Amino acid sequence: MLSFGDFLRTKVHIQEPYIPHYLRWAAMYDKHAAALETGTSMQNKIESYLSYLARQYSDWQVRQARHAVQLSIYFSRTCEERRMSGAVVLTHPAGAPLHTPGAAEATGTAASAFAGTAIHTESIGDPLAAVTRPTIPPCQGIWPASGERPDRVDAIEREITRLMRLKHLSFRTEKTYLAWIARFLAFSSPLEPPALTEEHLKHFLSYLAVERKVSAATQKQAFNALLFLYRNILAREIIGLESVIPSRRPRRLPVVLTKEELRQVFHHLSGTNRLIAAVIYGGGLRLEECLCLRVKDVDFARNCLVIRAGKGDKDRETVLPERVADELKRHLVRVHALHDRDRRRALAGVWIPGALARKYTGAGKEWSWFWVFPSSKLSIEPDSGIVRWYHLYPSTLQKAFHQAVARAGLTKRATVHTLRHSFATHLVEKGYDIRTIQELLGHADVSTTMIYTHVATKNKLGVTSPLDSL
Repeated sequence: MLSFGDFLRTKVHIQEPYIPHYLRWAAMYDKHAAALETGTSMQNKIESYLSYLARQYSDWQVRQARHAVQLSIYFSRTCEERRMSGAVVLTHPAGAPLHTPGAAEATGTAASAFAGTAIHTESIGDPLAAVTRPTIPPCQGIWPASGERPDRVDAIEREITRLMRLKHLSFRTEKTYLAWIARFLAFSSPLEPPALTEEHLKHFLSYLAVERKVSAATQKQAFNALLFLYRNILAREIIGLESVIPSRRPRRLPVVLTKEELRQVFHHLSGTNRLIAAVIYGGGLRLEECLCLRVKDVDFARNCLVIRAGKGDKDRETVLPERVADELKRHLVRVHALHDRDRRRALAGVWIPGALARKYTGAGKEWSWFWVFPSSKLSIEPDSGIVRWYHLYPSTLQKAFHQAVARAGLTKRATVHTLRHSFATHLVEKGYDIRTIQELLGHADVSTTMIYTHVATKNKLGVTSPLDSL
């Protein structure tokens, strides 16, 4: 019989000295919640409890109490699921009765998302294996591949796809959202979508943090996908997330290659892959930004590249390296020949974003709108079925770069995005203003750019190790 204390110790890896405090906070919450009026929502119960603690305890103690309550609610929910399935009932601290959130507690006031102290995510054996849901299979649709797809679910998938395209979400976002919705419905089976409450969503998000040990970014991505489902299909608003256990937000330093390491990697790249890698490193581009470049976005006269609709749907300018300008011009001559051949074959032009395709019906056939790095094969547009040229697929360069890093004998876990990190770090080392680097990278917050000051080697004010002076 697994108690809440054992759950904290073996599953969440709370250190032994802190477990009595977690048990105390959980017991205090149960007592405080029981004293409130009948029908008070869980969100209001948690807010009332934390407000009560804030008047007597320090901030760090309130954060610890919030974390304890979040874990207690999740533990109670999993215990209730196990009891309903006929398994042995688990116990709360000191054998206290379990507090199980119900549908009646599905309303409350708004609260900041994923607030509170995050949990540790080391992976060991799973003492709650019988409590948790079975492993969620990867699905491309909205229902488990092994089961039958009810007509209602097919209709929901079609409606979600229609709404996402009306809102002009990217095809990649569309696939990601559908995959998360599929996992959520598999997790919530056998309940059908109309029967789902916001408590099911919150429990799934906590499950991702505790059982699946996903990162904070992955948990947030899942929440955004399910929020789209609840708002646009189920017509329900998610109010308050105080009971959701947040994933960890660890601070990670970016991987950076030295200039000598970059020379070794470039030595093992060739052709278009080498050119794309040079443009990414030379201008600090994201991979998708580089592949989405149009001919009109390359300004050889000013030695700059215009990034259209980058991250956050923002435009910016960055550097076009003079060293690759001539090679890029030769590359565009070959691409122009491909464009001319398509015009003779009367193929549809390239994809044009938004309403521009309707306003300028012939723009997609113009040379200025053609891709700088087109794919080697024609593609079928997923929403219209039109055959067009698409830009080079990201995995093409990613595979070539991975092979180049291996052949160069580097032990660093470098990816294509490492080129962007290296661009920023090398500019910091050369003494460029951090605001200038922020604009070139397209960061919304300068604090994101500041992380590169922690990996630069020439900005440490000449500090040397005391061991070197012995």
